[in-house]
Formats: sequence, structure tokens, C-alpha cells
Amino acid sequence: MLVKTFCAAVNGLEVTTVTVEVSIARGIMYHLTGLADAAVKESHDRIVAALQNNDIKFPTADITVNMAPADLRKEGSSYDLPLAIGILAAIEKVKPDKLSSYMLVGELGLDGKIQPIRGALPIAIRARKEKFKGLIVPKLNVREAAVVNNLDVYGMDNILEVINFLNGESDIQPTFVDTRREFYEQQCSFDLDFEDVRGQDNVKRAMEVAAAGGHNIIMIGPPGSGKSMMAKRLPSILPPLSLAESLETTQIHSVAGKLGKNMSLISQRPFRAPHHTISQVALVGGGNNPQPGEISLAHNGVLFADELPEFNKTTLEVLRQPLEDRKITISRSKYTIEFPCSFMFVASANPCPCGYYNDPTHTCVCTPGQIQRYMNKISGPLLDRIDIQIEITPVPFNDISRTAPGESSAVIRDRVIKARQIQEARFHDHKGVHCNAQMSERMIHRYAEPDKAGISLLRSAMDRLNLSARAYNRILKVARTIADLEGSEQILPQHLAEAISYRNLDRGDWAERGK
Repeated sequence: MLVKTFCAAVNGLEVTTVTVEVSIARGIMYHLTGLADAAVKESHDRIVAALQNNDIKFPTADITVNMAPADLRKEGSSYDLPLAIGILAAIEKVKPDKLSSYMLVGELGLDGKIQPIRGALPIAIRARKEKFKGLIVPKLNVREAAVVNNLDVYGMDNILEVINFLNGESDIQPTFVDTRREFYEQQCSFDLDFEDVRGQDNVKRAMEVAAAGGHNIIMIGPPGSGKSMMAKRLPSILPPLSLAESLETTQIHSVAGKLGKNMSLISQRPFRAPHHTISQVALVGGGNNPQPGEISLAHNGVLFADELPEFNKTTLEVLRQPLEDRKITISRSKYTIEFPCSFMFVASANPCPCGYYNDPTHTCVCTPGQIQRYMNKISGPLLDRIDIQIEITPVPFNDISRTAPGESSAVIRDRVIKARQIQEARFHDHKGVHCNAQMSERMIHRYAEPDKAGISLLRSAMDRLNLSARAYNRILKVARTIADLEGSEQILPQHLAEAISYRNLDRGDWAERGK
């Protein structure tokens, strides 16, 4: 007897429907074809034990299983459930009538329990696209998959529940998730708020400008000056995720297995802070079973690199292309996969090896040469992609001890949202451009060209401060954002002056100032 069940293969964010064909004849052999990896081949042993421990005898027969398309790599343990149901249907323990209407995924434990899998959300999206009536997933994945509308999603805890459901012996109802209500309820709930930050008004202003224009930012300052504290609060002032962005972000985290138990949609922008010992593969993604890296997990959110000069230099260099293209293509001998990675890059760094250069409360023991060599660990091409460079000094005790809280994230966020709305309207006809940081050189000349007074100020600043040529476009982008925050159509000299003040590391005498 020949029986077919349906499941899905997840490669990156691409999902392909897989047909499991089970044929039974007289004999005692078990054959599995279809380019299956070791985890899929091991499913035979798990299925046998799971059935026996639920008083179902595994058939003594010649069983041939084909997973089509046969030339597509099948990886992982999510095929256990469709394989087991296919075998049971072939020996008439499960009625075959409903099998063509449902997609099944799940890993089997030896006791028959259905264990959670990766990629339940993109699988659900594929099931709806293929016009399946429903999707059967592990119970712990049901809320994640149920955010897809027009698809009946059933969360099952044990293989017996699946058998009874397909045989019409139980009346299990599909799970319903009010996606929009849950999404909007959780959007504005943050544990960290900028009102906790006392002093550092100039740095908070720089963070606001960065958030308003989507600009990358680096903070340079001594230990304890508040760099990490403010970076962690950046998501609280970024514009809220749209439902489409949330769905895209959730898919990436679903494929990586990073969603929490019983979680549906990610409603807040991701914040990823990898340690400086991270490898290239962990940062950009890949591996034997290709997985998204930290830059993709930070998609639509923030990637924070604390102590940037301590990162391996070759690891940092792989960021250059993703920062420009906002996507990463991973090519290996067996596969080519593309992951999105549109993120705000936020970095912090000590100003020198001892950490106390320009610190008014400590004496720096480093020479200008040592300071320059330390900062040279950050390459020019990478620094070129960071629009805002701001120095931080420790907050005096009088500011720390003030009882008055700082400006709240909600107030700052309102200003950021208004500035982003201006940019959305401005770039409406430019596909893929949503904020000032994404402007091309041609767009800079069109939307961020200063007047004669502004040009004169720029020329004077570049000569006097010995700014590099690469700083020119970055200053104009940031000035355009500052003007948007003030609701100004024109870029005024004061906007340019503030933007120029955010190019500290471009100054030729940076390592010698204060010595």
C-alpha cells in the first residue's frame, strides 16, 4: 500500500514542501531515500520506540520511504511525525482520508511525546501558501505557528493525539491567537528607560539623532561612563515594529530556534550584544546546518558591539558588506543562502589601552602612538560606515546624585517617530529606502544639499579640524536627520555644526588632544 504525508524542509528562510511517500510490501527491510541527513535516518529508531511505548507494534514488513523532492537536502528531526504517521497509515492504523489536507511536523521522544522544532512560523506560512487546510505542530510551537491566519493550527502533545485526531476520534480545536491585540499590547512595554540615565545630555541627544535617522553610532569613553547603559536603552526610543517587520523578524528567530516557549510574535525590536570573542560564522551565519548569525538576529533592531577594538579584526571586517547591502549571502560548496540583516550598528570603545584617555578623574598612561594603534584596530572602511562618533566622559557626582530623572524614552520616542514619518514620506518613491542613513550619494545631493552658508561652514570645519574626505557625506546625512527632528525643510548652519561635532574620530589630531 502506498501512502503520502506532507511536511516541510527549512533551508535558511526558504521553505519547501516535502512529500513523504511510504510503501509497504512483504519483507523485513527499512529503506529511506531522499537525501536525508543522519538525524533523519535516526528517526527510524525513535519511531519504533515511540510506537512500542504507546502499545502500537511497529510493522514487520519491507518499508520503503521516499522524501520528495529527492534531490533536496533534508536535515533535522522535524520529520519524525510525518514519517511515523505515514507508516501507520500504510498499515491502516491511521485513516488516510485527512492526510492530504494537513501538513505535519514534529520530533518524537521515545515516550511518544512531540518535541518542539525550529522554523514553525515559516512552515505555517508555507502551509497556507500551499492551501493546506491545517498544520499539526508540537504544542510548544503552536502559538508561534498560529499567528498565520486562514490556517487551522493544532498543537499536539503526543503521537496518540495525532492518531486520534486523524481518525476522527477526538475533537481537538485549532489554536487561535489574536495577533494584532497581543502585538500592539506588548510594543511599548520596556524594562529599560532613558529616564534612568542622569546627565550625559549630549550623548542622549546623539542617540536620539541616531535613532531618528537609522544611523550607526560609536561611543568612545572611559570605563563606567555609561556606554553600555545607554546602548541597551536604544530600542526603547526606536520607532515600533510594523506587523510586517515583526513577522519577518519572528521568522528569523524561529529558524534559529531563539523564540521562547509559547511565544507568538516578536513585538519589540531585537537587541543583540555578542561577546568580542565571537567567530565569523556565529556573527554572519552559516555552519553545516545553515543558521542565521547575530547580524540577522538583529534584523530590524540593534547590533551592539561592546569594546569594539577587542573584537578580532578579521571578524569585524565581515560586517562591511552587510552594513552596506543590509543582507548577507552565505555561499558554501553545498548551499547558497541569503538572510536579511538590516540593523542599526551601535559600538562602544575605550579611548586607549588603559581606558582613561580624556578622563578628568584619572591619568592616562598611554602615549599618542599607543592610542592611535589601539584605535587603528577599527579599520577605516568599517569606521566609514559609522555616521556618528561621540565621546563620553564620566558623569560628575553632582549629576549622578540629582533626584530629578532624565527625559523618558516615551518622550524621545515621539520625536523620533515624527522624524521617521517625514523620512518615509520623502523616500516614498525610493524602493528599499526608509531613513536618512540609507540615502545614496545622488539622494544626498537631492535631499541634503546645504546652502552657501552651510558649504562655507563645512569647508572651514574640514580645514580647521583636519576632517577626512569620507566625513563629508556622513555629516550631510546626519544634518538632514537633525533638520527633520526640528521639522525644518532646509539644512541650516546649526544643523551642520551639530553634525560636525559627531565626527570625533575623523579629526587628524584625535590621539594628541589632551596630551
